[in-house]
Amino acid sequence: MTLLNCDMGESFGLYRIGDDAGLMPLIDVANVACGFHASDYNHMRATVQLAKKHGVKVGAHPSLPDLQGFGRREMKIGREEMTNCLIYQIGALKGFLQAEGMELNHIKPHGSLYGMAARMEDIAHAICDAADIFKVPLFGMIGTLHETIYQARGHKFLSEFYADLDYNDAGGLIITREHHATDEAKATAACLRAIAEGKVTSVGGVDLTVRADTICVHSDTPNAVALAQAVRGAISSLPSTR
Repeated sequence: MTLLNCDMGESFGLYRIGDDAGLMPLIDVANVACGFHASDYNHMRATVQLAKKHGVKVGAHPSLPDLQGFGRREMKIGREEMTNCLIYQIGALKGFLQAEGMELNHIKPHGSLYGMAARMEDIAHAICDAADIFKVPLFGMIGTLHETIYQARGHKFLSEFYADLDYNDAGGLIITREHHATDEAKATAACLRAIAEGKVTSVGGVDLTVRADTICVHSDTPNAVALAQAVRGAISSLPSTR
């Protein structure tokens, strides 16, 4: 079964990012920002309550401490400090989940932290150090340290495919500070190919191996709701997808 997930809950104070109300009914799993790249205590609780209303499972979407850069800038940070940073964020979300009678479903690092963990052993281990405490699965990408280190450390690993990001020729994600609108038909076709064949074509025309245990749509993609609707419709038509 391929799940549809969304990085969301990323508004802050009076500033609004993404149409969470429009997206939540379309998804299976919400990756909720924990305050270090976006969100705050009010938006975290509101997002958890919205997920509960729609029967959506909630995972933590912790970040490097970078509100100004939306967590999409790398920084030098050691394993112990990164672990503490993660425990702080995930623990906050877990509190809001407990307040609503919900369980933490998984952990998915955000933005540059996600990319750093894919290739930097200390960062991947820091994520596992935090996961050791919360004992939930980790989302990531196959063919990276996500897959090798997370599983070697004994954590359940779910492989993501991205509906609204391009892949470089080496198999990495091309992460931009701001997302642009995504062609819905092209993205849906790519998702279906990832599920059926385990392949995606990079920006340079290279066929890459992927695995789509879960497909991600970002809430800050301008046409996120329309894209989620298209992907939801496509994967729901497949056998054993929901």
